[in-house]
Amino acid sequence: MLKQLMVAIFAVVLFVSPSLALTVEGVDLPYTMSVGSELLLLNGAGVRAKKIAFVNKNVYVAGLYLKAKSSDAQKIIQADEPMALRIQIISSLITSERFIEATKEGFQESTKGNTAPIQKEIDTFIKVFSDEIKKGDLFEIVYTPGIGIQVFKNDSKTSPVAIKGLPIKTALFGIWLGERTEKNLQILAKQLLGTETAK
Repeated sequence: MLKQLMVAIFAVVLFVSPSLALTVEGVDLPYTMSVGSELLLLNGAGVRAKKIAFVNKNVYVAGLYLKAKSSDAQKIIQADEPMALRIQIISSLITSERFIEATKEGFQESTKGNTAPIQKEIDTFIKVFSDEIKKGDLFEIVYTPGIGIQVFKNDSKTSPVAIKGLPIKTALFGIWLGERTEKNLQILAKQLLGTETAK
């Protein structure tokens, strides 16, 4: 009887497991994510491709988590609500230097070149990525009203920063959801907004 019960439980686990996460490029993104007392939902997921020597290379998988699903980029960017970006590096082409460079470019575009009012917060955020970044690393960039932006690496329970302020949050999420000049980033934004499916 006990053996039959264990088999039944195992079968149920096998049956429900695939529904607990969305798999993109071999990376599992859970459909829900807890931020404090809030349960966030996976809004959309996609792949960041980077053109290298005229060929697109997939470098990381990203997922956007919100309180309620939305495809309105500006509403998400401006919202003073808990949200998170989950980023998993899938290529050795991503290094700390390249990630920081791309982030700086992102802040320039998301603020339309007006980074001065939040330059101190930008510098603090960027320092988090100064340590070596390697294939397989997982980053969770979390915004919580009253606490600010926190970054958790490889399932760490602590963040080296807590950067307060809605302006830095707006600029940060604008990197992935705002208007970008690079086509691959435009595609990723649509995937995170759930209007396009990652291939």
